[in-house]
Amino acid sequence: MSDTHWWFLDQAAVIAITGVLTFGVFAGASGVTRIVLTAPLVLFLPGYALVSALFPDEPNDDYQSFDEGKTGLVNPLLVSGGLEPVERFILSIVFSVSLVPAITLFSGVTPWGLTVKTVLSGLAVLTVILALVAISSRYRCSPDQRFTPSVSVPSVTRSRSTLYERTNRRPYSVAVAIGVGLLVASAGFAVANPPQHDGFTEFSVETENVTGETETMYESTYDVGESRELETTISNHEHEERTYTTVVLLERVSYGDDEVTVQEADELERKTTTVPDGTTHRQTLEVTPTMEGEQLRLTLLLYDDEPPEEPTAENAYRVVSLPIEAT
Repeated sequence: MSDTHWWFLDQAAVIAITGVLTFGVFAGASGVTRIVLTAPLVLFLPGYALVSALFPDEPNDDYQSFDEGKTGLVNPLLVSGGLEPVERFILSIVFSVSLVPAITLFSGVTPWGLTVKTVLSGLAVLTVILALVAISSRYRCSPDQRFTPSVSVPSVTRSRSTLYERTNRRPYSVAVAIGVGLLVASAGFAVANPPQHDGFTEFSVETENVTGETETMYESTYDVGESRELETTISNHEHEERTYTTVVLLERVSYGDDEVTVQEADELERKTTTVPDGTTHRQTLEVTPTMEGEQLRLTLLLYDDEPPEEPTAENAYRVVSLPIEAT
């Protein structure tokens, strides 16, 4: 390939395509679209940038003679400094598949955890860095040896000139092409649609810092008719945005053998909030006791969407019970 002013064009395209594909995935693409956007970023682009950085020169089928004075041999030695396009393509896929596990392991120790977005972000950053290194490596090559991308489509049966008779490599090339196609399809689908845990929601009450002098983790003594704030948190891990309703009941209970019986109950507060997936929402509830006594408890009921007409612990999605005393 002859040198032109566009020897860096393929690496510039790698950087641009990586940015576009990453933006498309982060923008919320799903299904087949997500697979199409993810597959090149996982299976080709980082490996191609790495191959370009390691082999910045073009193929060079030159021969040099052995030193006859030392070896007594007259057969020439084939010296090649670069890779054929087909070799670059195959190695790009192999190196990409090798880089993905390394980025996955690294993502697992980051503060953001192991998610599809952290892995894709790591691959995108690595790809851009390797592409810049490849541009630098080519720049240091002499113009007559520098690899330059060509618009011509190389034949898969092309082989370098050797001293031996050429063989037909078409069956081998077809097998490689089929294998690469299956690899792209399976790995792209696996990365774009990773296995996910069943969705769940965490519902909890904010407590005091526990020390050696802590008697109760939450405020358990109330005055009848006096309002107090109760801090709670809702963590959404349902894989989609959810709307929750929190109902606060004050219940008078009696304790029997391994069971608790509710004698009477008053609803003190009801609040609805929308929580995006993967986020934690803090809400403040107003609690004003309407009963007095020692055998009381606050029952916090969390519902996914609207609660029924009669909220109870049996029909709630999440339940938190806090024994209290009101005077």
